[in-house]
This record gives sequence, structure tokens and C-alpha cells, in this order.
Amino acid sequence: MELKLLEAKSLFASEANHMGKRLLSRSFSNLQASCCGGALAMASYSRTSRDMHLSVRAVGSIAQDKLSTETYSIHINGLKPASSPHSCELRVLDAYGDEYDGVVVDPDKLPAEVNLFASMLRLSLRQWKIEGKKGIWLKLPSELSEFVPIAVKEGFQYHHAERGYVMLTYWIPDGPCMLPANASHQVGVGGFVVNDKNEVLVVQEKYCPPTCHGLWKLPTGFILESEEIFAGAVREVKEETGIDTEFMEVIAFRHVHNVAFQKSDLFFICMLKPLSTRIVVDDFEIEAAKWMPLEEFVEQPLIQGDSMFKKIIDICVARLGQRYCGLSTHQVISKFDGKQSSLYYNVVDPRDSNCQAS
Repeated sequence: MELKLLEAKSLFASEANHMGKRLLSRSFSNLQASCCGGALAMASYSRTSRDMHLSVRAVGSIAQDKLSTETYSIHINGLKPASSPHSCELRVLDAYGDEYDGVVVDPDKLPAEVNLFASMLRLSLRQWKIEGKKGIWLKLPSELSEFVPIAVKEGFQYHHAERGYVMLTYWIPDGPCMLPANASHQVGVGGFVVNDKNEVLVVQEKYCPPTCHGLWKLPTGFILESEEIFAGAVREVKEETGIDTEFMEVIAFRHVHNVAFQKSDLFFICMLKPLSTRIVVDDFEIEAAKWMPLEEFVEQPLIQGDSMFKKIIDICVARLGQRYCGLSTHQVISKFDGKQSSLYYNVVDPRDSNCQAS
């Protein structure tokens, strides 16, 4: 029994010494990948002819005044530690709290190395759970896309993605996740522009479904991020036809679901006043554009045969005859959020409107 025990100890010592030699032969960066789950901020070793000592210390923090520490040590051959060991400090990911007791990770201060990110993320989640945090928002820029599977493995879920990043979330408390879902709608606009000859500005698109081939339609498009509805309508008309316009009113809007990638769609029909007459066609997406007599536009078979298109045009014609009032835009500031908003409504005082409908 004693002989077997001696052999086992000798074998362990040999393997440990061999491991020490392999660690010593590696570069500093490779040594980093050997400890703290493969990610160190700093690591060092010391070795005499008979001993080797590795010491790793991890420190995490979500607030500047609050630290959590993890220490890892490896003693090979059971000998004394190094006289001046360095420490490995794994800090909690830089983040700030939101108003709902959640955490928003700072995407500009993420580590650059994959293994370091993995260890810091695990340490951060433990710390945030201790502190009773709720929702975690993790924005990963495209240049750090290799971090995405690491976060998913730790339990993060996809929230949304844009051209330059992917947003992931993690819900800590038990029970259903209370974080808001991704945006559910896309927003489109159409411009109804009529000149003093009672002609409506229309276009034919280069790329359209077969059912709309040959249709003369209103200029339409999607509004941009942080763009007002009225500004988007003016811009789209300018881009497609070269005509400058002034926003008058929102005439009507349509709401439909499961349009693109299961998203809903809001489409606003806006009445615009023409400020120019010369048409300049956008050759990239528009086949043709022209001023078309209103009667001819209304009588198109595709418009007469579609109940929604026909209703939209009927409303626009009623507005031209001042038998209908749309929604004009008014800039207001709410104390709720302190931001300026566009509020669309019918005016109460007739002196503030060019609509004379009763």
C-alpha cells in the first residue's frame, strides 16, 4: 500500500512538474488562456529549481465603491508561493443602471478578447443577481460578433439587430420577462399632391408586384429613423419626383398586420401642397412620373376594383372639396418626458385651419 501511494505521489509530482514546464514555455498571452476560465487581465509565475507558483485574483464591480473578489491559486509540488506575485483582476463589465432597476452594459468598454469577455460576463451575472438587478441589456457591435454565441450560451436572448450591432437581453428574476419587446411596426407614408390644374402627382414604380403593373399611384415610401411623419412624406415625394411640397394634413392611415417578417404596418396618407412643378424622376426606383388629371387617376381599373384604394382616393377628393378635415400637426412638449412631440389632430378654432368642413 505504501509503495503504491509513493508511486502515485511520484506520478502526480512528475505530471505537475511537466505541466509547470509547459506553462513556463508558453507566451504570456497563452498563459492568460490557461487560468480564470481562459481569461485573465494579468497573470504571472515564479519558479525556482524546485517549485512553481501561479496566483490569479479576480475582482468584480458594478459600482465604483463595491467590489467582489475571486482568487485562484495553483501550487505545484506544494512549494511556497512566489515572493512578488501579480494579480489577475476580472472586473464586472462596465455598465450603468436604468430606471427599472436593470443594467445597460456599456458597448464602448467591452474587452477585446473572447475568453476575457466570457469570464467577465459570468462574474457580472453573479454580481448582478446578488444585487437584485432585473433586466440586462447587452449591445454587441458587429466587430465583436464572436461574443454573441458566448452570451447566448450564458442565457441571453436576441432582442433586435441593426446594421452595426445586435442587442441581447437577460431577465434575472423568476417569472415572465418584463422587458419590452422589439419594435412591432414599420411606418410608411404616401403623398397626395394636387396642383392648381386639378392634376395629381403620380408615379409608376420599376419594381412592383404583377398585380400593380401599369398602375399610376401616389409617391410612397418608409419614414427614416427619428423622422417625423410629415417630413417623411415631403422627402419621399421629393426623392421620387423632384417636386418640392409643403405638408398640409394627414388625411387617413391604414393599419395592417403580418406584412414583412411578421411585423405590422402603419401607412399614413398625407396631403401636400406643391411648391414646384418640374418633375425629375428618380431612375433608381421610379419608372415614370407625371401630373395626371384627377378624374383619369380615379378611374383607373386597379383603383376602382380595390375597395381600400378607392376609399383612400374618395377621402382625398372629399378633402379637396372641403367636405372633410384631416389631421394637422402641432408641436407640443410634455412634462412627462420633457421632449418635443408632434401631435396630430383636427383644429378646434376654424381660424387656425384652411378646412371649412362642417
